[in-house]
Amino acid sequence: MFDVLFSIAISFAITFLAIPVIITVAEQKKLFDIPDERKVHQSPIPSLGGLGIFAGFMLACLIAIPYQSATDFQYYFSAAFVIFFLGLKDDILVISPIKKFIGQVLAAFLIIYKGNIQIKSMYGFMGIHELPEMFSLLLTYLTIIVIINSFNLIDGIDGLAGTLGLMASTVFGFYFLQVNMLPYSILAFSLAGSLMAFLIFNFQPAKIFMGDTGSLLIGLVNAILVVKFINVANQTDIAVPVLASPAISVAILVIPLMDTLRVFAIRAFHRRSPFSPDRNHIHHLLLDRGYSHRSITLTLVSINIVFIVAAYAGRNLGCTWIILAILIVFFSGIAALYYTRPRARLYVAKTLEATDGELKNPKIVPLTTDTILEHKN
Repeated sequence: MFDVLFSIAISFAITFLAIPVIITVAEQKKLFDIPDERKVHQSPIPSLGGLGIFAGFMLACLIAIPYQSATDFQYYFSAAFVIFFLGLKDDILVISPIKKFIGQVLAAFLIIYKGNIQIKSMYGFMGIHELPEMFSLLLTYLTIIVIINSFNLIDGIDGLAGTLGLMASTVFGFYFLQVNMLPYSILAFSLAGSLMAFLIFNFQPAKIFMGDTGSLLIGLVNAILVVKFINVANQTDIAVPVLASPAISVAILVIPLMDTLRVFAIRAFHRRSPFSPDRNHIHHLLLDRGYSHRSITLTLVSINIVFIVAAYAGRNLGCTWIILAILIVFFSGIAALYYTRPRARLYVAKTLEATDGELKNPKIVPLTTDTILEHKN
């Protein structure tokens, strides 16, 4: 327990001290996230908060983790460095989606082949148990890459990705602590400590964003924790066995995971790249209804916690029924939000050149409340 508390203290302190310095340097060097028609902030804000998260997280892990019993962690940190430089380059220079995807595949390769992280069983989901090797590898790659991108894509408003990452890593941290897997508990709590410090500067109004450097790191760490949790929790010889661990994992990451899969499906349906930007995320639907960044974050995190509690309470039902229930409830909520969203009213505006009362070059202009300007950072 001392090592866990020590890791939280180190990661929190390093990140808390680093963020103000990063803000100052970013302002001096003009390293801002510039607002555009898709983004919800209206003034340039530094987007290098991931540097502080990474610094606190890595230093805490390097100091607190007992590496004699955690030889695989060197490959996890190698993957974290790949993700770090990938995100940093994207925050500063912007890289193409295909290059970002290749970097994520490389990180997944390191933690699968070298770090021994692999989903080898579905534990009864759809009646499937042990998986063939090839299918197991493909599923693990897909799981890791989707989770990495889920936190990257959910990072659209102040505090949301950080709070969801804090919640998920805390849940995994407590579980691994209960089953005496100290290295994984420290891994989770080191990230949680960094995110707690970062959120002090990221809640509305945000002074800094985490950028891809931070969101990709959160996704990578939670991907490692999820796969390890799935493989460990169903074992009967551990202190706290958890039936239907794949379903519990889905519940822990339900908001970023389900929203990402939904948005990917929408983009594919419209024959667009899954990584192309838009305003179809769940937080955009709530912004259009007039909610503030803070209320959206607290609402979505509370809903996520309800999913976790409900899934754990019904764990004896099995993976298939729990995941089916999660899908039905989540997409029913999305459908309700979508079909009851405010509709734009249109009116015809005259141009200044009209002098005789006739409309010249009329334009159709949406007449709606601009919730983005109401809740600007």
